[in-house]
This record gives sequence, structure tokens and C-alpha cells, in this order.
Amino acid sequence: MRIPETMRAVRMRRHGGPEVLEVVEVAVPAPGAGEVLVRVGAVALNNTDLWTREGAYGRPDDPEALSGWRGPIDFPRIQGADVAGRVVAVGADTDTTLVGRRVVIDPALYDGAGPDANPVGLMGSERDGGYAEYATAPADRVHDVTDSPLTDEQLASLPTAYGTALGMIERARTRQGETVLVSGASGGVGLAAVQIARARGAKVLAISSGTKIDAVREAGAHEVVDRAGEVAAQVRDAAPEGIDVALDVVAGELVREGLPLLREGGRWVIAGALGGYGVAFDVRRLYLHNAQVIGSAMHTPAHFRLLMDLARGAEIQPVVASTFPLEQAARAQEELARRAHVGKIVMRP
Repeated sequence: MRIPETMRAVRMRRHGGPEVLEVVEVAVPAPGAGEVLVRVGAVALNNTDLWTREGAYGRPDDPEALSGWRGPIDFPRIQGADVAGRVVAVGADTDTTLVGRRVVIDPALYDGAGPDANPVGLMGSERDGGYAEYATAPADRVHDVTDSPLTDEQLASLPTAYGTALGMIERARTRQGETVLVSGASGGVGLAAVQIARARGAKVLAISSGTKIDAVREAGAHEVVDRAGEVAAQVRDAAPEGIDVALDVVAGELVREGLPLLREGGRWVIAGALGGYGVAFDVRRLYLHNAQVIGSAMHTPAHFRLLMDLARGAEIQPVVASTFPLEQAARAQEELARRAHVGKIVMRP
């Protein structure tokens, strides 16, 4: 196909509210050596988009500092970590057979080349992402899903949400038959955690709001407790012998209330702070019961390859809540921030 010289993109010109997003016409990026150019079929939204736009991540030496996912952002920046599309060109020293392949991009920038490398950067924060008609990516970070029956919207829903959920499940060493508690279960990561933990043979206990409980149960949760009530009491009733693993994107007070619910050797995995990042808990509940609190940022390359295997076989079915055109990126982010939806919000250029 002929590649145009320019493309539509949505750029973030500084930290702030949705008004800092601007629809612009810019040059189509040229893939460098070892890179590919992807025609974006769909790009999914994540909480990381909101927090990166707001500069809400802070820094280790200054928690209140405006920051992208892992540090200061070079503006203007094209947001969007989660991209599904087709390879239309390759750079120097790159496999030309990739052209024409349907792919999903692993959005993480890693600290090494091994299968267990840690993510230290993210498309849409540390490099330009997929709020555009075209995006570049390292060739070794695109995964061929040409034969997957999933739609572009479903495939774009996978990288950050499902990658984060799978990373949590793997780091928690979740085993078949264990009882798993999932917070924020109607959101992208939460719903993914419900689906994957259920597929792994766990008993899934989810926390959600009353209006979304049925949808979370349909996604695979065995039991759902209403976060509007006394969560700890409801969890005790549903799992009187305790929980083995908590997959938590809420944090805040939930950590203090939830740690006593862990069985001996239980694991509490945190990958978000929707309920607040300042956490206090009784440390005796940690060391006396050989419990663990585990931080989990996204996924490793090995986790992502496993996720793509699930996508090729359609072993998971991402729920797409709504789809917006690229020009309505600000509106789509506002919709995401309202948290009235179940599943993923996606844009199509």
C-alpha cells in the first residue's frame, strides 16, 4: 500500500486536563533500523493515559512531582500504549516478511533483552504511541496475530490491561484451586484478571459496584461483592477460610482492611492506586503469617508472549465497552475517567 507523507494524530502538549490533547496533522514516522511501521487499526485507552496526561506518577524523590510513567516527558507526545494493526513498512536490517502481517505491539520499554526483563518505559509516555494513524515499534516487540479471530478492537484491548493482569497473576505464582480476590473488577485490568484467573482454575472473588456486578460475574467471577458495602466482611462471608492471592489495582484503605484476609503464605499484588497511594497497615499481619506484598508493573517479555498465545487461540474474550473516532480522544478519556463502563474503551483512527 502507498504510505502517505502525513497523518492525523492526537498529541499531548503538556500535563493537564483533556484540553491539552490536540488533533494535528504530522509527518508519518519513518521506521529506523530494526523497527517497523504499523498502520493503526485500533488503539485502546488505559488509566495510564489519564495519569500520564495529568503527570500523576510522581518521582521517587518527589511523590508530588509532575511526571510521566517513569519520568519527565518530552513534549509534545503522542499518547496510546495499546495498538493493533498491520505492518506496512520496515526499517533497515528488519525482516521484510513482516510487511502485511496483522500485529499487536508490546508497548513496554525494557531494561534488558532477556525474557524476564522489567518494563522501564511505555509507549505513549517515554516514546510516541498509537493515538495516530501510524506508529513505529521495534520489530522484536510486534507479535504476529494474523490468524487470531479476535477483532482489532479486542486485540488492542490486550497489551496493558491483560498484560498487567497476567503479570500480576504470574508474579503471585497463582495456582489452580486457589482463592483469588480481584479489586476494581469492572475496569480493564480487573476484568482481565477475572478472566485469566478463572481460566487458570482459580476460584475468583471480585469487588465491583452494584450496577456492574452482573457483568463481572458474566466475565467469570464466582462471587462478586459490592464495594459500596463493608468489603472485608463480605469477603469473609464469601471466603471464610481466607484468600490466597489478591490482585489489587485500588490499594488505599483496601490494603489495610484486606491483609488480615490472607491465608498463611498469601500474596497481595498491587498494580495500581485508584484508592490512593498512601497506605498504612498492621505489619504483624505480614510477618506473622509469612504473607507478601508484591509490586507489579505491567508484564515481562515472557508474560507478553504467553498473552499473545492466548490471543491467537481466542482463549480470552476482551470486552469492548465503546469505540470512538481518533478526533474524539479527549471525550474518550473523559468517558474513561467517569468509570461508568465495563471493559475497554477503544479508538479507531
